[in-house]
Amino acid sequence: MEELRQKSIPQRKLWAQYDALQLGSGWDEKDITKPQILIEDVFGDSHPGSVHLNQLTKQAKYGVFESGGYPAHFHATDICDGCAQGHDGMNYILASREAICDMVELHGSVTPWDGLILTSSCDKSIPAHLKAAARLDIPTIFILGGSMRPSPYMATSMMAGDISLRQKRDGQIKEEEVRDYKISACPSYGACAFLGTASTMQCMAEALGMALPGSALVPATMRDISQLSRNAGRQIMDLAKMNITASMIMTKEAFYNAFVIHSAIGGSTNAMLHMPSIAREMGIILDPQQIDDINHRIPHLVNVTPSGDYPTEAFWFAGGIPMVQLYLKDYLNLDVLTVTGKTLGQNLQDLENDNFFERNLGYLANYGLEREQVIIHPDNAKDLGSIAVLKGNIAPEGSVVKYSACDKSLYIHRGPARVFDSEEDAHSAVVNDEINPGDVIVIRYEGPRGSGMPEMFMTTEAIVCDPKLNGKVSLITDGRFSGATRGAAIGHVSPEAAVGGPLAYIREGDIIEYDILARKINCIGTEAGIRDIDEINKIFKERAKEGIVPRPNRKGILKRYTSLALSAMQGAGYE
Repeated sequence: MEELRQKSIPQRKLWAQYDALQLGSGWDEKDITKPQILIEDVFGDSHPGSVHLNQLTKQAKYGVFESGGYPAHFHATDICDGCAQGHDGMNYILASREAICDMVELHGSVTPWDGLILTSSCDKSIPAHLKAAARLDIPTIFILGGSMRPSPYMATSMMAGDISLRQKRDGQIKEEEVRDYKISACPSYGACAFLGTASTMQCMAEALGMALPGSALVPATMRDISQLSRNAGRQIMDLAKMNITASMIMTKEAFYNAFVIHSAIGGSTNAMLHMPSIAREMGIILDPQQIDDINHRIPHLVNVTPSGDYPTEAFWFAGGIPMVQLYLKDYLNLDVLTVTGKTLGQNLQDLENDNFFERNLGYLANYGLEREQVIIHPDNAKDLGSIAVLKGNIAPEGSVVKYSACDKSLYIHRGPARVFDSEEDAHSAVVNDEINPGDVIVIRYEGPRGSGMPEMFMTTEAIVCDPKLNGKVSLITDGRFSGATRGAAIGHVSPEAAVGGPLAYIREGDIIEYDILARKINCIGTEAGIRDIDEINKIFKERAKEGIVPRPNRKGILKRYTSLALSAMQGAGYE
């Protein structure tokens, strides 16, 4: 392998202050001549998914030093959906993906770096970093922040939905139970211990080939994550020497592979926002219909909460993403390049030779579990896929539902619309016992152009935690969902209400019908009765003359995001 020549030599010769500024930052005269590696993380005190990342980047720095490079450490911390529930802070969460991406692009563009290490754990920071990697297109490797420890009785922090609903209803919960939840729900740092968006995007980063094999969802408190971080620091130097850049790894074939894995694990619907947005940065347009087609063919293999029974660390002990890839190798393109400098097929063989697939089964045995209970062999799989794209006169461009987290009794449903122009109003109606079994809750003006596309987790959890409504009420929205969402929750309706999409013209009492198996969603009637589709279209045109609900005046980043964002089915990024 040839010696790596520092890319910034011409720039350093242009202006003597370049070297002086680096020396003034603590570098020495030998350091400034070494290959320079940018290390970007979202370390900060914002939440458990980020508070430990400085420990991982420290190990990565050691790896860079060992391999002859010099690392420079930059930060742009992220924010947490869980801290934004129920208030306007949630409107800023998806916009933060674009802001973090922009900051990393700025950091990565000001000087010619020889390589890039990205370190994050959670919902918006991982896709932000992958988008930035695509823009910069230099040798890049991802360090993933791993999984939080499970709560008592193999539970997770997702119990917040039940706790919160009973807190809002007088006499339904004791303060002692609330306190016990707060103390034990997040017992360590790392991403939340369910297969929500954070965990899903860790899996997607590995499935795309951008992270070392077996690094997604490694328990954040175990030595393995430190070793993987050190290895990533070493490996970035090899990638830089070989000049293997992000565009050589994140190919159309790699995105296909990633959606095969997403289908098999029952990943978050938010991947349907993030993956198209990442791909768009590479000049790749992902067709939602092709993603839906994958879900028709791929067996659902992973028994992890919220669609299954076990926390994410059990999934890693059972073999994690490499085990799923091994089971599904006949569906995958094994020739795609990865950050190891090798193909996916070679990586799987190397893991087998290293005893990776057997080494951690003893940890699983500590819980009294066997692999088949957590990662089901394809021959024993009972279901196919996890995500469906529904279309119809409510969602001409499409909408998304995670049917693997939905009771099969609600795969087909018809009911009267209960219409709300904000999630807060819908949530209050559920809490105040104003929703009836059979209703279809419609929440609109919560799309990317409407309010920034907040998640509807507080409302979906209120529904599934109410015995009267659980399994009997559906929710349709142009907003998005938490990766932990359960129940008949259909989101990303496009075009959204704020740009004059049909959802804006649904009225209280209209009859809504959807069929997940047939991939259809339609308004089929009004309070006066069932109508044919042509009549409904005429009714919508008449209602459109009334206009849409005006959007509030905004400023700063939220104004910029809600003015420029693409539709949810296009990834909700900027053009």
